[in-house]
Amino acid sequence: MSPARAADGTAPDATPGAGSAATPSAAPASAPSAAPRTGGPTPAAGPPAPALSAVSALLGACHPVPAAAVTLFTAALAAAVGRGLPGTALTVAAVAAGQLSVGWSNDRVDLRRDLATGRRDKPLASGAVRPAAVTAAALTALLLCIPLSLATGALAGCAHLWGVGAAWAYNLRLKGTAASWLPYALAFGLLPAFVTLGLPGAPWPPWWLTAAAALLGTGAHFANVLPDIEDDLATGVVGLPHRIGARCSAVVGGLLVLGSAVALVAGPPGRVPPYGWVLLAVTAAVVLAGAGRRTGRSRIPFLLTMAVAGGDVVLLLVRGAALGGLR
Repeated sequence: MSPARAADGTAPDATPGAGSAATPSAAPASAPSAAPRTGGPTPAAGPPAPALSAVSALLGACHPVPAAAVTLFTAALAAAVGRGLPGTALTVAAVAAGQLSVGWSNDRVDLRRDLATGRRDKPLASGAVRPAAVTAAALTALLLCIPLSLATGALAGCAHLWGVGAAWAYNLRLKGTAASWLPYALAFGLLPAFVTLGLPGAPWPPWWLTAAAALLGTGAHFANVLPDIEDDLATGVVGLPHRIGARCSAVVGGLLVLGSAVALVAGPPGRVPPYGWVLLAVTAAVVLAGAGRRTGRSRIPFLLTMAVAGGDVVLLLVRGAALGGLR
């Protein structure tokens, strides 16, 4: 549901490109042949089937890393609040469809800019997949997302579709404005609501869970933009991270991610367990490490953010009892 950047994202903005298939190496000349010679040359192994290459490129254009991270976070949260296997499966399917639609639309909208900056690492810009195929995939995923979301409940479905809509608004317009952070905060902040509103009685999530998700998503936006700031500026994209600069963006992104960990550790009632303090210490160390290094085109800040998100997921599962009142 979250906006993607190629990491993007996908990235993306938040998203990685597709890998290319390796060409099989020729056998050594001295290697014996298992079949009798017929006088003609031995056929060499051909390249991968075009259909398989196209599917691989299409998957690479969906910003798979952030899409998978958000989907796994949703699965963990659904398990923690007790959605059960059928409810969790339906929730995860809706989020996966939304993430696919956001990732594909992001790469499709960015195609002109990616061509202008020579982004050969992205499947669309390299010609590995056709623009029409990505457009069709994005719209198909979006159409699937709507009934899947609403099947979890009207209120829950509306919360998720608002988040997906915010992500599409980022791709289509808000990416190049000072409000570029807002779709991330909205989309990530609504994700816990989508999960909990599907429970009996449709309870809203606790404030600290919504705050942690919104802060984490916004921090991911700042971290995800860092490697592409120069290319974005050259093609007229001037979001909030571009306006404050790479170094300030690294600091702001780190503080937002740290804030998400603080909300997740200190928000639930009761004493903070020892593993909560450990998570905070590790998150602070990661933030300092990320803020203290040169940014350039490195994706390390974004990957560090994903690592912190993984720690948050583990803490969420361990502290699932704090969500017991929602069941």
